[in-house]
Amino acid sequence: MSTTTRSRGSAGAGSDADAEGCDLCGLPTPTPPVTGDDVSGEFCCRGCLEITRALGDAASADPETVERELAGGADEVPDDAERTYMAVDGMHCATCEAFVSGTARTCEGVYAAEASYANDMVRVTYDPETADLDGLSGTLARYGYGTRDPEEREAAERSDNQVARFVIGGGVFGMMVMLWYVLFLYPTYVGVQPVVELGVFDGIYILGNIWVMTSIVLFYTGFPILRGALVSLRAGQPNMDLLVSLAATSAYVYSTAAVLVGETHVYFDVTVAIILVVTLGNYYEDRIKRKAAGMLSDLAASRVSEARRRVAGDADGSGDTAVEMVALDALEPGDLVEVRPGERVPVDGTVREGTAAVDEALVTGESMPRTKRPGYDVLGGTVVTDRPLVVAVGEDATSTLDRLVELLWDIQSARSGVQRLADKLATIFVPTVLVLAAVAFGWTLFSGGTPTDAFLVGLTVLIVSCPCALGLATPLAVASGIKEAASRGIVVASEAVFEAVPDVDVVVFDKTGTLTDGDMAVLRVVGDETAAVAAAAALERFSAHPLATAVVEAAEDAGASVPEVSADGVTVHDRGVSGEVDGERVVVGHPDLLRDEGVTLAPVHETAVEAARDEGAVPVVVGWAGRSRAVLVVGDEPRAAWDDVVAAVAEGGRREVVVLTGDSERAARRFRDHPDVTDVFAGVPPEAKAETVERLRTRGTVAMVGDGSNDAPALAAADIGIALGTGTDIAGDAADAVLVGRDIDAIPEVFSLSAGVNRRIRGNLAWAFGYNAVAIPLAALGVLNPLFAAVAMGTSSLLVVANSARSLD
Repeated sequence: MSTTTRSRGSAGAGSDADAEGCDLCGLPTPTPPVTGDDVSGEFCCRGCLEITRALGDAASADPETVERELAGGADEVPDDAERTYMAVDGMHCATCEAFVSGTARTCEGVYAAEASYANDMVRVTYDPETADLDGLSGTLARYGYGTRDPEEREAAERSDNQVARFVIGGGVFGMMVMLWYVLFLYPTYVGVQPVVELGVFDGIYILGNIWVMTSIVLFYTGFPILRGALVSLRAGQPNMDLLVSLAATSAYVYSTAAVLVGETHVYFDVTVAIILVVTLGNYYEDRIKRKAAGMLSDLAASRVSEARRRVAGDADGSGDTAVEMVALDALEPGDLVEVRPGERVPVDGTVREGTAAVDEALVTGESMPRTKRPGYDVLGGTVVTDRPLVVAVGEDATSTLDRLVELLWDIQSARSGVQRLADKLATIFVPTVLVLAAVAFGWTLFSGGTPTDAFLVGLTVLIVSCPCALGLATPLAVASGIKEAASRGIVVASEAVFEAVPDVDVVVFDKTGTLTDGDMAVLRVVGDETAAVAAAAALERFSAHPLATAVVEAAEDAGASVPEVSADGVTVHDRGVSGEVDGERVVVGHPDLLRDEGVTLAPVHETAVEAARDEGAVPVVVGWAGRSRAVLVVGDEPRAAWDDVVAAVAEGGRREVVVLTGDSERAARRFRDHPDVTDVFAGVPPEAKAETVERLRTRGTVAMVGDGSNDAPALAAADIGIALGTGTDIAGDAADAVLVGRDIDAIPEVFSLSAGVNRRIRGNLAWAFGYNAVAIPLAALGVLNPLFAAVAMGTSSLLVVANSARSLD
């Protein structure tokens, strides 16, 4: 039914680990912790210390307070509570968000619930013994909100098809209504002879058809809007759905009553126009929003659900150890778990047995796997690449990857300043319009008008103020911008790109995979290249380490003749590999390994080793017959256009440029020399990346450019996230814009294109607000009638459409 995790550690309410963790990102600190004389606090790494030193020590809210706020006032969340994510179909406004949250919290056994309109999901913290999640789904279903597992992609596609049927069904019947109006009703309204006279039978037949088709449009296509209005009343938060529903249903009720008393001047066309225009806008917005839910489910799919736990000796008392598969919830601090090559470490812990290269790219973003030995800490979610490990479960039995999921939720669910302003405007605009309609109704009666006249004046106010142009102003301009961006190889996943990019003050670049290629490769060879590469590749084929893969690929690319070597004669060491190649014993790997094996490094190779380390690359030394023969420098190179892109984005110093990486200080050193780079922060864990972006926001609007899964929280935390199409799906889903099939030289185009769309949005909004400022007073004074109000509303919308359709060039 859902994706479930334990609510512990950083995900829970004020655990001891939180209190003793890194003051920046909350990760566990080493013993002793990293500290600085000029900075207060204790940190997990040098990167967090440097960020705090550079950006200041921002105070953080107490975790228990934050948890209570997210829980909607829950007093206490027990440590053994479970947390699940449920996708919710049908939320399309902030009021739906509040209603779903409140409804979920009323269910027995639910400690906390937080719905996210941005993610189309609800996060529920509950007691697994007493909570009835199926009952919660049934309760929400009665109000038209469907629930499903976030990972059910087919269900999401079916939901999209359902929305499409709503739009298509409403469009077909709406067109039929308008056809009847054009052929028969509109001519009579303006004094022109219709095609067919509206006699008693013909008039009833035509108006009956119009009533039936309008009913389908209103109650079938308009169901989400009507439901949103009902929910807003139940939640006590009037929204635009309420105003739209009142205008559409008032015209419908009045027209139905008019038909029953024999009138032919009806306003079913107003109902149809309002419902279709607003539904199309909601459909477009729903397509955009679904990206966020996919981001969380993709990252959740990378998490481990079970672990191989060692148990005590066999029942016969032999003392031999056994292994059992258990759920992560069953792990306790100190338990020993086995992790085989190619598997993810289930939870944070400490290596007890074995030595292996661990790929931390998903969690930390570091391009180079790290060798882990007994006593070394490992992070949950990282991958053991070449040999098995036995890991002792850490104090809180939590996973760094799980914390990333929680972090993504918190960031992605937060509402932007513009969205919060829009929500506030809705709560003011709707009651204001209702009051104006009521005042206009009362004034007309007081001035001697008939009840029918008074009702029509009030209806006109509701119709003319229906926010169709206001609702289309942004979506249509955004749609035009998305189309233009696609033609330039840029996929825009969020309208926030066009809203915030023109005002960006700080651009943060991830290093690995963004400013660099991200793939380990042999950059150069110092020494006997042909013989060294061939001999190294002959042995490295027996190692699963990424460095070994880079060496083998280099030999293949060079077309080297690699000797055949028997696996029996190859030894894989902690820091390299050795074996017999063509009658010579060859050693390949870390300089210390060669020294331990009796190989002397030549001075030129010693110099090459230090030079490689200074540039952040890894030196792989090859030697035989007692002396070194070559140094293979392995690393990832900067992209060819990186310096030009940085200069273009900086715009002559108008924007600050920050480089952020999980790699070492040496690996990031080359980027400090660029004149437009303001800061370089190295050795930064993923949680700290998101926190760094948050602190940089004190300098202004922040854009983040990245490509890795570990960048997803930072991409989501930034005002604007830009991901490379060559990166991971998770990074792409977390981003607001994705560069597909292009290098980073497309990044400046994102800024220029967004500026043009932003100007168009502002123009549309100016017209929409100007229209309401003029039309509403005229309607309230009785100058307009409902038909003219509907025409004015439609004309306003058409002007917005025409402006949005213009070329951006």
